[in-house]
Amino acid sequence: MRLQVLGCSGGIGGTGAFARTTSLLLDDDILIDAGTGLEDLTVEQLERIDHVFLTHSHLDHIGGLPLMIDSIGARRRTPLQVHALPETIEALKRHVFNWVIWPDFTQIPHHDQPWMLFCPMQLGESRQFGDRRIRSIPANHTVPAVGYALHGPDGSLAFSGDSWPTEAFWREVNALTDLRHLIIETAFPNRERDLAITAKHLHPIALAEQLLQLRGDPDIWVSHLKPSDAVLIAREVQAWAGRFRPRMLGRGEVLQF
Repeated sequence: MRLQVLGCSGGIGGTGAFARTTSLLLDDDILIDAGTGLEDLTVEQLERIDHVFLTHSHLDHIGGLPLMIDSIGARRRTPLQVHALPETIEALKRHVFNWVIWPDFTQIPHHDQPWMLFCPMQLGESRQFGDRRIRSIPANHTVPAVGYALHGPDGSLAFSGDSWPTEAFWREVNALTDLRHLIIETAFPNRERDLAITAKHLHPIALAEQLLQLRGDPDIWVSHLKPSDAVLIAREVQAWAGRFRPRMLGRGEVLQF
């Protein structure tokens, strides 16, 4: 399995690796979150994506989806399937695909032949695609949210999504005996600790404390850094969590597992 990082930033306006928000392409047909990282794909690449898995409803994780389906819907033979918590789907229906912000592509060109389908997914539920399996795992955010465990024949990858600490997440991660990669967010520097707590994001001290619960030895990748403080956050992560050998995830990174 091959995971290409299209975007992994906590915002826009940075440079290099920090310029696109969260969007991860599994092989060439499954998307994990639909942030602004999508903008670098060609129409042909967008057309090959059959499934989108959303962690939650925040704009930096769904902002590319409306434009994506508008760009390639008429070229598709089957509807694009969007997998997410029922609460996330309801938020998209009410606030995005509502004919005010954007058309409802579950009704275009006809409700019997839509360009997009919503596929509700409960916490802990799995979806199978040949020898690949995607399972939603617990997250703790300001809106209903999940992370994802990606399972393949040669290993697995865990993605926290946006999440403040939760023991349930670590129980799931530690149960993955073949875990090759862990992607975990750290959005704010330590000086913004109070904001991180309010927004339910990690900061470097909290990341170091959380990694103490990790039992295995996967490659650890840190994502969702705010562009304005990316250099500081990376420096503080190394100061507080350096013994775990975390690396900053970058746009264009490819993880094999």
